[in-house]
Amino acid sequence: MTRSGMFCKMWFIAFAAMIALSGCNGFNSQSSDISLQDMGPAEIYQKGELELSKNKNKRAAEYFGEIERLYPYSEWAKRGLIMQAFAFHKDKNYQSSRGAASRFVDFYPADNDVAYAYYLIGLSYYDQIDDVGRDQGVTRNALQAFRVLFEQFPNSEYAEPAKLKFDLAFDHLASKEMEVGRYYLKDGYYSAAINRFRIVIEDFQTTKHTPEALHRLVEAYLSLGLTDDAQTAAAILGHNYKNSEWYASSYDLLTSRGLSPGAKGTGWLARVHRQVIKGQWF
Repeated sequence: MTRSGMFCKMWFIAFAAMIALSGCNGFNSQSSDISLQDMGPAEIYQKGELELSKNKNKRAAEYFGEIERLYPYSEWAKRGLIMQAFAFHKDKNYQSSRGAASRFVDFYPADNDVAYAYYLIGLSYYDQIDDVGRDQGVTRNALQAFRVLFEQFPNSEYAEPAKLKFDLAFDHLASKEMEVGRYYLKDGYYSAAINRFRIVIEDFQTTKHTPEALHRLVEAYLSLGLTDDAQTAAAILGHNYKNSEWYASSYDLLTSRGLSPGAKGTGWLARVHRQVIKGQWF
């Protein structure tokens, strides 16, 4: 191939690449901006809805965002912002969803969709709970957002779903405390284990993990030779969960050592026992 032929081939490749790139610029291209600027906000909104119907959620979010850019402070910008939060959430872009929903709360605090915005904020954390390992920050953030929703907007259609997810997230936190407590108990770190189980008893007593936490306290205190505390934990367990497998295990463990459930001593569990008897706990 001659030098001139090689030059023509290289020029053709470069030109083809330039054409291809110009077609991939999306919302950043000048021609795209011009075409959107020629549209009204309702038309752009419809384009976003169309992309959502095709499950092209990222593209939909971009359209909804363009309404806010081209027609700020309009009614369509407000509608586009909450829809952008929804589209980002469908795309599993939780940070962007949370950002859009938070902007909606800040810009339109009296709007009827504020409750839904809080719901999306809570979901943006809630849907990441299983992906964060031992970091429980997202769980606590989900709890906070859901609590704001059902306390400030109790009549909202999203209040009940928020309560359900709040309970599940709350239970998740308790399960993590139990997981760590069991690990410490198994390895003989009894004081550290007791601290974890105590958190469950004092902070998460309405969850399903409370009976096991009381039984694990019986095990841990017996291992330390603190029989008064072990007997008191078993007494609380028997008062509230007498028919549970955990009480049966605690009862067998105590009787095998010549002990029985009963309130003993003056420690923190004795205080809990008094509250239980008075009906102030659970």
